[in-house]
Amino acid sequence: MPHRHHIVLFGFLLFALTACDSGGEAAEPGAIAASRACLVPTAQFGDGGIAKDAIAALTDPVLLPPDSAAFMHDSDRVIGLVVDGQSVAVPHNILWNHEIANFNFPSIQLAITYCPLTGSSMAFDRAAIGGGEFGVSGLLFQNNLTMYDRTADESLWPQMTRQAACGPRLGATLTMIPVIEMTWEGWKTLYPETRVASETGFEVGYTAETYPYGEYAAPGNDALLFPLDIDGRNPPKARLLGIPDSREGGVAFLFSDLDNGEPARVVHELAEDGPIVVFWNKDYESAMAYRALLDGTRLTFQVRGGRIVDVETRSEWRVDGLAIAGPLAGARLEPVAEAYVAFWFAWAAFHPETRVWEG
Repeated sequence: MPHRHHIVLFGFLLFALTACDSGGEAAEPGAIAASRACLVPTAQFGDGGIAKDAIAALTDPVLLPPDSAAFMHDSDRVIGLVVDGQSVAVPHNILWNHEIANFNFPSIQLAITYCPLTGSSMAFDRAAIGGGEFGVSGLLFQNNLTMYDRTADESLWPQMTRQAACGPRLGATLTMIPVIEMTWEGWKTLYPETRVASETGFEVGYTAETYPYGEYAAPGNDALLFPLDIDGRNPPKARLLGIPDSREGGVAFLFSDLDNGEPARVVHELAEDGPIVVFWNKDYESAMAYRALLDGTRLTFQVRGGRIVDVETRSEWRVDGLAIAGPLAGARLEPVAEAYVAFWFAWAAFHPETRVWEG
């Protein structure tokens, strides 16, 4: 059964990390270079104070109807996706305590991941590791979850680098699967027939009241587990949608900048591989980026009467990229798979040349 252990941030903060039987010594970041070839400076790894697998990654948590998730408040956040025609929600409440959920769907094997320390929600196709599972290594890279692949020759995969940083698979990259993060209420509204990961086999209280990180996620809180130069342009834990760009470090859309008080907002951008559009929904506290092309035709969008519509056909669109009214009803925009939500300090650390959209 899981037990709790605590990490004190030099008087700033008390963490309570839910874990299963640790079964070993804590990871030693200083030994990484000796045991594995690495692409990144090993000094940027830190010992999270726990052993490998002490935070227990999940395998196929049971997906049940929405009313099964009695531990969820409407304002709690979920990672949502549609796979094999079924809408699926994975609550942050569960990933606070497990960080990785390995799913084996008929068409694809996924790892849906969330790092509570960097606020980063990302999903990966596990084909790069032959369909094997990811576990929690116990190490942190620039305060970010470092996964390991459960294969004979384990490699280390910092979540936000999206590639193997150390080990035999050095430099191998993970294909990202697009997901959208929003409130539980928002996801249920968009997908009333959704299934939600709600049974894990662990006796853990997944309610918001048992959130294990105290005030850590408050936007202005600069407490980190490991010291890091924080880009002072924005509050450290401000939530954003980031879109990587290999040429210029990408662009960050802070939720606080997208929120202009209106129910919805659209922003057009030109990414390195073509035009994109960012949709924002205030009620659902959600943003996602899409290719601004449909069947080869470029679309432009605006907000009218609180609704997102395209100028070309006057069709109405939702924040998840689905057209729900007008000539294009039923059509879906292609999401930018590499876009993901994170805290500002972490995004800027991994993308130091990032541009910040300022409205």
